[in-house]
Amino acid sequence: MVYVTGDCHGNFGHLGALRLLGAEDVVILLGDVGVNYDLGKRDKGAKVSLNRLGPTFLCVHGNHEERPENILGYEIVENDMGSFYQDARYPNILFCMDGNVYTIEGRTFLVLGGAYSVDKPWRVANRWHWFESEQMDDATKTRIRERWFGTKVDVIVSHTCPYRYMPREAFMQGLDQNTVDNSMERFLDECEQNIAYGAWFCGHWHLYKRIDKLTFLYQDIVGIHN
Repeated sequence: MVYVTGDCHGNFGHLGALRLLGAEDVVILLGDVGVNYDLGKRDKGAKVSLNRLGPTFLCVHGNHEERPENILGYEIVENDMGSFYQDARYPNILFCMDGNVYTIEGRTFLVLGGAYSVDKPWRVANRWHWFESEQMDDATKTRIRERWFGTKVDVIVSHTCPYRYMPREAFMQGLDQNTVDNSMERFLDECEQNIAYGAWFCGHWHLYKRIDKLTFLYQDIVGIHN
């Protein structure tokens, strides 16, 4: 069985029901998982907790975490779903690569991680954790355009959403939207217009909402049924 849920930020209480699942079950976490955030003891404890739950977790890259390829201890591993980054100490936690398509229980999943942090100025000013790699780089965007535009996948999973679906009701109050970098959302607009898909799931916005074929998830857990 395949499940999808939104941002955890290191808090996995809402995943308690997943203890009944086994490693053959897959849970896709739509970014900001919270296990590559402080790069220290907090992360280690979060990884231990998540790894113990039972299912296999596939993590999309969010904007409040470092990319695993920039962290000591992660290596590329291959399985029947595709290629991932993994820390061997936590075998149930796999990090997806942006622009890769994974085959899970007969379905194809295109992963489009990354987003801009609207709290970036505050985090930088206060020397809090902010990662320059939070957004998808231009080389990856180009690879996606060349490889996947004009094709079809069953499911797209991303951290943020296409620009035309941005939930204005979730915008941070008092923030001048002219200061926000929407380049990732605009790129996802390109993807939405040029890649045929059956369903799309995203996190980032901390709400539950369905519009057209797109579902926003936060602490909701949705099963993808055959």
